[in-house]
Amino acid sequence: MLLTLKQTCQLGILLSIHRQRSKIDQILIHQQIELLEVLTGFETNNKYEIKNSFGQRVYFAAEDTDCCTRNCCGPSRPFTLRIIDNMGREVITLERPLRCNSCCCPCCLQEIEIQAPPGVPVGYVIQTWHPCLPKFTIQNEKREDVLKISGPCVVCSCCGDVDFEIKSLDEQCVVGKISKHWTGILREAFTDADNFGIQFPLDLDVKMKAVMIGACFLIDFMFFESTGSQEQKSGVW
Repeated sequence: MLLTLKQTCQLGILLSIHRQRSKIDQILIHQQIELLEVLTGFETNNKYEIKNSFGQRVYFAAEDTDCCTRNCCGPSRPFTLRIIDNMGREVITLERPLRCNSCCCPCCLQEIEIQAPPGVPVGYVIQTWHPCLPKFTIQNEKREDVLKISGPCVVCSCCGDVDFEIKSLDEQCVVGKISKHWTGILREAFTDADNFGIQFPLDLDVKMKAVMIGACFLIDFMFFESTGSQEQKSGVW
């Protein structure tokens, strides 16, 4: 059976994804500082470098959102985020729809869809309602629950890291974490360019590793993104 050109490209991307992520248990995500945003407060598309534990860049991520959506909706904005490998191929696409950003409306909470390769959903991150804690459920492509994520009651990165624990479904076992790293007083005060680290089991399915990357970006936008002088508040409110 002969493969079409599109199928061949998708197979190549899948093999690239598998090679890049199957042998890693830690990912570093560094947001780039946008000079225009620092000087004017005008919100620009976010850009990130995704690195392995040795600091080597394996992916580049770029937000694809129009100007009006960025500056009117702020951190709650819907977005498409495209993740590109070092060969320039788009290997992962993240789609965040417009949702409510308050726990007072539990029927329309945050979520993000992870596609790898683009157009092929491999998992979802769904915010779970809780009156005090930021909680999320990790789902596979069939929307079956796989893991949980739980954060602190007060999401404040003052002089220290903020950890979101990745747990088993019964929340009795911690299997990894997503950490927002403290980057220093000047960078924290004058920019919203954040650094994150993701730790997970080495033998975790590569699809779930991609979903963890999506979870990290959702957490960034929900709790650590700001637009102009209006910063996203800590906690689930």
